[in-house]
This record gives sequence, C-alpha cells and structure tokens, in this order.
Amino acid sequence: MAAQSSEAQLLSGQTWADFCDTLKRSGQQILRAEAPGDALTRTEGFRYLSRLLRIALEMHVEFADADFPGFFSPSHETAKIGADNPDNLYQYARLNGAHDYRVSGRRGTVAYLSFGTQKGGYETDGKMIQTGFLDAKHLAVDAHGNFEIVLSQQAHEGNWVRMEPGTNALVVRQTFLDRKSEQPAELKITRLGSTDKPAPLDPVTLHDGLMRAAGFVENTARLFADWAGGYQRHANQLPPADQAVCQAVGGDPNIFYYHSYWALGDDEALVIDVASVPECDFWNLQINNYWMESLDYRHHTVCINKHSARYDANGGVSLMLSARDPGKPNWLDTAGHRNGTMCLRWVGAKQPVHPVVRVVKFNTLEEAA
Repeated sequence: MAAQSSEAQLLSGQTWADFCDTLKRSGQQILRAEAPGDALTRTEGFRYLSRLLRIALEMHVEFADADFPGFFSPSHETAKIGADNPDNLYQYARLNGAHDYRVSGRRGTVAYLSFGTQKGGYETDGKMIQTGFLDAKHLAVDAHGNFEIVLSQQAHEGNWVRMEPGTNALVVRQTFLDRKSEQPAELKITRLGSTDKPAPLDPVTLHDGLMRAAGFVENTARLFADWAGGYQRHANQLPPADQAVCQAVGGDPNIFYYHSYWALGDDEALVIDVASVPECDFWNLQINNYWMESLDYRHHTVCINKHSARYDANGGVSLMLSARDPGKPNWLDTAGHRNGTMCLRWVGAKQPVHPVVRVVKFNTLEEAA
C-alpha cells in the first residue's frame, strides 16, 4: 500500500494519532532506570514533558513561519530546557537561510546581550550549531541606543550576523545582573523584501509542524536525561563541562560551563568555593531539578550571580546548597529537593577559575564556611 501524503495523513487524523503516540512514548524518558524514582522527581518529570510540549508548539506551529518571523521565549518561569539561566530573558525566532532579515530595537541597559543564528534542532539531530554571532560589545548603536542588525548569508556593512543555507533560528540571550533595575532590549524582527500577508494554514504545514513538535518533546527529554544520568558519575563535584558539547546544543560561545549532579541529606550542605572570581561580564551558579529545569526562582533563591553574591576580602566567594537556611551569605535553597543538577557559568572570562566543592554536615557549617 502506498504511503499516504502528508495532506492525507493530516485530514484522515493519522497525523494527530502519530503526534499523540510520540508524546506517549516520551514518557519513557521519565521512567528511565537511572533517574531518581521519588515522587517529586517523577511528578516534575511528567510536568516537564507538558512544558516541553508548550515550547514545541510555539516553536514549530505558532511561530514556525520563517517568512513572517516573530520572537517568543523558549525558556521562562514555567517552561524550561537544559539548565535554563534564571537571569536570562531568552528570545527565539524561526529563520530560513535563503532569506535576509532585519532585527531592529533599542539596546536597553541589560548587562549582557547576544544574538546567535543556528542550524539544526533538538527535534532532529539534537544539535543546534551556531552559524553566526554578535554580542553587545560589538553592536553599534546610536545616541539613543537604537540599532539595526542584518541577518544574511552575504556580509553586510554595519551590524551583521552571518547565516548559512541551513540556518533556521535566531537565539537572543539577555542576561540581567538585577532584573529590578535593568531595562531589557526591545526587539523586532522582519524578513527583508516580504510584503505579502501569511497564507491560510494548510494541511501539509500543520502536519510538518505537529511532527516536529512531537519529535522535539521526545528528543529534548532524551537529550537532557542522558546528560543528567552522566552527571551522576561525579555527584557533588563541579568539573568543567565538555565545552564542545555545550556549544553543539546551542551554547553561547562567550560562556564557559560547568555541569554536575548533587544529592544531599537533610543534615548536609554542599559548599562551593571559588578562591578568586575571574574578571568577567557575568557569572552565576544555579541549581536545577534532575531534568535540568532551574528550580522555581519565583519563590526560592536558587541562583546567585555576580551582582547578588557576597565576596570575601580576596575577591573569592563561597556558595552553599542546602535544604535549610544556614544563616550564611550566598545560600541556595534546594526547595524541597534531595537531588538534582547544577550549573556554574563564567561569561566573558579570559581564564576560568575552577571551583572547589565539598559536602559538609549542616552543624559544622560555622566552621567550614
């Protein structure tokens, strides 16, 4: 029997059935043998799949038209991927490498701002390879902070971010030292030379979008479950991550990453010492659940950064993870979790300084700190 066309699959309901089957199969990533089986981790795991689905539908259905792109946030307070930075505003737009685009806006006062074009995707090969990059240090703005950036394959005078034929996305990172006092950049993206309005939704477009969305959920869940499982081999340590791997999944080239796994008893704390914080644009430490979602930073202190940290007389810093407040500076609240993952990042550091990590009994923190 000949295979049904994409249109026929959508109109017959087969597309929807396949979409649902893939989502159902994604649940196996939460039930992996190496993943913690406690109620909180598993419950958050299934919620995580629902969050990935919301991101996937925004990315591959609602904002998927590269002829009429728009920005949306692929990680935020209630939808999170791969150690999402609580200090970031992430923005994402779909592109087509065959076209040219303009990003226009106002710089604002946010501490760090970067624009990266990418190709690939978690829904396919699990990679997002950078094809062009520009950060605010190299961004020309006028006296009022206004700017324009051209995205294209051909070099362009002024602010330019390179694309390739396979480029399919723009990722913007806005990183705050203090959200209460900084103004984010205001951004708009348009395709150059496009004047028509979008065509009505057609069956093939929706078929393709739903299939990509389902693949995104399953493959993203698998990718970061693989990462978390690997981190258990160096639990309660914080070694440098494989930087090439981080870049291959869409990391910012100005960032040096550390990833690991933590597991603590109620009477234990994890102490992370940095003898001397390197000169850098930004740094932070965050704690995540097992699925590499940042913990709920709306209601708990789960992240310390360059601005919020308290330093010692030598410019170093000691950070602490524990279930209870030790009454010490730089405490991160594990928010009811007994285990999870964590991430330290140096942004724009010429030379990273590796942390020293140790587990201490809670009642000895006075001596250990």
